[in-house]
Amino acid sequence: MIAWQIFAGLLITTCVLAQNVIDLSGKDWTLQNLPLNISVPGSVPSQAHLDLYAAQVIGDPYYGLNDFSLRWIVDSNWTYVSAPISGLDTTSTTQTWLLFNGLDTFTSIEFCGKHVAATNNQFRQYYFDVSKILQDSTAEHALSINFGSSTGIADQIAAEPGQESWPFGVEINYEFLNRQFIRKEQSDFGWDWGPAFAPAGIWQPAYIIQLFSSSNDSSEVHIRNSDFDISRTGQLNNLPPNQNVPWLLNASLDLLGVAPEGVSLQYVIAESVSNKTVSTGSLTNITRTNDSITGTTFLDPSAYELWWPRGLGSQPLYNITVSLLDSNNKILAAVNKRTGFRTIVLNMEVISDGQIAQGIAPGNNWHFEINGHEFYAKGSNYIPPDAFWPRVTEKKMRQLFDSVTAGNQNMLRVWASGAYTPDFIYDIADQEGVLMWSEFEFGDALYPVNQEFIDNVREEAIYNVRRVNHHPSLALWAGGNELESLELSTVNKTAPDEYGRYQAEYEQLFLDTLLPVVYANSKSISFIPSSTTNGYIELNFSLPVPMIQRYNNKTEGSVYGDTDYYNYDSAQAFNYSSYPVGRFANEFGYHSMPSLQTWRQAVSPSDLHFNSTTIQLRNHHYPPGDRNISNFVNTTKGMGEMTIAAQRWYPVPNKTDSIANFSSWCHVTQIFQAGFYKSEIQFYRRGSGFENRQLGSLYWQLEDIWQAPTWAGIEYDGRWKVLHYVAKDIYQPIIISPFYDSTTGGFEIYVTSDLWSSASGSATFQWYQWDGTPITNTSTPSSANFEVGALNTTRVLTGNTNDYNIDFDNAVLYLKISAQGQLPNTDQTRTFYHENFFHPLPLSKAKLADPGITLSYSNVTKNFTVEATTGVAVWTWLDNPAGTLLNFDANAFILLPGQPREVGYTLKSDNTGGEWVNDVTVQSLWNNTLAD
Repeated sequence: MIAWQIFAGLLITTCVLAQNVIDLSGKDWTLQNLPLNISVPGSVPSQAHLDLYAAQVIGDPYYGLNDFSLRWIVDSNWTYVSAPISGLDTTSTTQTWLLFNGLDTFTSIEFCGKHVAATNNQFRQYYFDVSKILQDSTAEHALSINFGSSTGIADQIAAEPGQESWPFGVEINYEFLNRQFIRKEQSDFGWDWGPAFAPAGIWQPAYIIQLFSSSNDSSEVHIRNSDFDISRTGQLNNLPPNQNVPWLLNASLDLLGVAPEGVSLQYVIAESVSNKTVSTGSLTNITRTNDSITGTTFLDPSAYELWWPRGLGSQPLYNITVSLLDSNNKILAAVNKRTGFRTIVLNMEVISDGQIAQGIAPGNNWHFEINGHEFYAKGSNYIPPDAFWPRVTEKKMRQLFDSVTAGNQNMLRVWASGAYTPDFIYDIADQEGVLMWSEFEFGDALYPVNQEFIDNVREEAIYNVRRVNHHPSLALWAGGNELESLELSTVNKTAPDEYGRYQAEYEQLFLDTLLPVVYANSKSISFIPSSTTNGYIELNFSLPVPMIQRYNNKTEGSVYGDTDYYNYDSAQAFNYSSYPVGRFANEFGYHSMPSLQTWRQAVSPSDLHFNSTTIQLRNHHYPPGDRNISNFVNTTKGMGEMTIAAQRWYPVPNKTDSIANFSSWCHVTQIFQAGFYKSEIQFYRRGSGFENRQLGSLYWQLEDIWQAPTWAGIEYDGRWKVLHYVAKDIYQPIIISPFYDSTTGGFEIYVTSDLWSSASGSATFQWYQWDGTPITNTSTPSSANFEVGALNTTRVLTGNTNDYNIDFDNAVLYLKISAQGQLPNTDQTRTFYHENFFHPLPLSKAKLADPGITLSYSNVTKNFTVEATTGVAVWTWLDNPAGTLLNFDANAFILLPGQPREVGYTLKSDNTGGEWVNDVTVQSLWNNTLAD
C-alpha cells in the first residue's frame, strides 16, 4: 500500500458519517493511448510511465539513457479510464462530487460519458458537482480522464500572440522549454541534478463523494480540506510574538455541500500517544463563506508542552478533532489532525542598539526563533525524492528522515520547483523534530502575471497553505527559489531599462498574491518572497501590501539577508575569504559521483568508467538548455570540474583494474565534495560569534532523485556519501575547526558551540608525520583550556606556518576537544567530544604513508573495530556491499596509529542474510596511491 493511503486514515481523518465516500485508488483502471495502440492496466495514484513500466511496455525509466529514449511518452496524450463504478446513488436527493487531490497536469474529465471539466494545475485540489450528470445518465458510471502532453501545451501557451517574454538569460532552461507558463512541477522539465520525464497521471488520491441533500437541517457535508492555525494571542506574521500569552486556535473547514443554518464547531484536544484528553470546548466567533466555516478559541498555555526541533528539546504532539454540529447537536462532519504547540519566526527585524553593543554589525537580522529562542539551523536542501511521486513510500521517507536526524540536522529547506510536500512527510518531520522551510513552486525563472495565471496560482496557494498549516515542523513559506538573487539580478544586468517592469511583475505575483494568502490563512508562519533575499525595508501591517523589499538598497558596513554560494573553480576551494558573509547560508555546494554500488543499479557493466557516454549524459551539470540528447559540450565541463578538483587537492587513483579505478575515482570526488562543504560549514558556524551573527547553514543538497553525479549527500537508494558522514560530524553541538590563510601562512583554531549556555573544556593539539611519528620541535602548545559562550565561538590557537621549521608535506595537526555543557532544555551536564585535523598543503602533495589499517568484527558487540598500525590514516572509509542499506556511526575520519576505533552501525535493510558483515571493507586516502 502506498503512503498516501496509509496516512490518509491515520493522521488526517475526516469523519464521513453516513456519507458514501468511494476511494478511487486501486487497480480498477486502464491506461490508454489509442493512436499508439496501447491499452494496459492502470492504477491510482499513478503516472503513465509507471503503468507502462508495470505492463512491460517500457523498461525501467531510470536505467541507462531512458530519460531520453522515453520522451515519446511525454509528447503523447494519455487517458485513464475507470472500470464501472458500482454502489452509486442516482436519486435526486443525493449530491455527487468528484474530488481530486492531484491531477498532473492538463486534463479533460468525463463522467458517465459527459464532459465535466478541464484542469491545468498539478498542485490544486479540484472538486466538481456531477449530480445532474449522474442522475440523467444512461451510460456506464465510469470516469475517463485524458491527460494532454504538458510539453506540447507549454509550447502552445508560449506561442500565443502577445504572450509574456523576458530578457535573454532570465528564464533558465534545462531540457523541455517553457515550464514557467504552466503550473506543474518545474523540475519535471529537467534540472541540473535530475531527469526530465514530465509525467502525467492521477498522482494523488481521488474520490467520489455522495451526500444526502435535503431542505431541512439533515443535509450532509464533507470536509475536503481544513486549516488549523495555532498562534500566540496577538501574533502577527514575521514578528516575534509574546511567549507569555494564551494560544489562539483558529480552525477552518472547507466543505462540499451546504451546511445548514445554526451550526456550531466543537473541539477536543488529546495527547497523541496516550490519547488522554487535555481540553474540550466550543469554538467562538463563527464565520461562514459559501464553502467554509471558521471558529476560534483561546487555549491555556500551561496545559500544553512545547514542541522543539531535534536537539533542542522534545516533540510532544496532540490530536485536535474539530466537529461540525447542526442546531440539534448532531455531528455533520469532523476532522482530526495531529499538531504541536510552538512558535517559529524568521526574524528579519532591524539590528537593535543592544545587539550593536554586543558587537553585531548593523543591518537586519536573518535568523529563526523557536518558542522565543534564536538557534543555529543545521541542515540541507531537500529536493523531490523521486521523479515519480506515486512511488514515494512511507518506508523510503522514514529512512530518509532517520538519516537527517542521525546527521544532526534540525532543518530542511524544501526546495521550490518540485511539488508541494504531502502531509505524510510533514507528519514524519513532526515526529522527528525536523523543521521544514517550505516554498511555493517557482524557481529560476520569472513568471506570467496575466489574470488567469494569477488566479490559478492563488487557488493553488490557498489549498496548500491551509492543508499543511497545522504541522509544527512547518517553519516558513518562501515565494520561490533564487528569484531576487538570480532572476531579477539578471534582468538588471541584461536589460536595466526594463528592470522596473519586471520587478513590478515579480511583486504582483509574490507580494500581491502569495503573501496575502499566507497572512490570511495563518498567523503562525513567516513569509519571504524569495529564498535568497536581503529581507525587507519595512513591514507595516497597515499598508495594503505590508512588506516592502530591500532588494539591493544596502548600506555599506551593514549585513542583511541569507546567502548562496557556488564556485566551480576548485582552486578557490577552502579559501575562506571567498565565502559570502551573511546572516544565514541557505545553499552552497559542489557535485560528486555516486558510489559504484549505486551506479550498478542504473547502467550496464560496460558503462562503468568515468567518462563513458552514459555516465557523461546522465550528468546534467551543465544542462543542454533544450532537447539536445548529446550534450557532451556542457556535461564534459561538469565532469572536468570533478576531475580537476580531485587532482588538485588529493592523490588520485590509477588502478590496474578498471572497475576498481572507476570506483576509486567516484570516491575521491566525494572526498573533495565533503571536504569543501566541511570548510564552508565551519566558516558559517564560526560566524555565530562574529559580527555578522550567522545562524544557519543548509547545504545543497540532501538527497538524490536518481543515480547520477549530483550535489547530494545521500544517494538514490539511501546510501550515505562521504558528505553526509562529514556533515554529521561537523554539525555536532560543539566543534573544533581550523582556518588557514595560504597567502600569509596564518592559521587559527576555533571552538564553536550552538548550545544555549556556556560550555568549557580543553583542546589538545599535536603535529604528526604521516608515518605517525609525533613532531615535537614546534611552538604549538599541547593544549588550551577554553570557555565558549552560548551560540558563540572562541579562538583557542593561532600561529603562522612561516614560523615553523616543519616539512609541511609530511605534517598533519591533530585537534581534539573535550567540553562540558548542557543541551537546550535540559539540566544535565554532559561531555562533548570532537576531533579534526589541519594540513597546510593539499593532500595531493602530502607524503602519505601506509597506515596499515586493520578491520575486525565482533559477534559479541556487533561492532567493527578499525585500527591504523603503521601511520596516520586520513579519510578512513568503511564501505558496505551492495544488497544492504545501513549507515555507520562514524566514517571518513582520521585515525592515529595505535588508537583503535570501534564503529557501530544502523542496519536498515539486508538482502544478504547477514553475510554483509564479512564483506565490509576499509580504506583510506593512502589506497589511491596503490595500483591494486
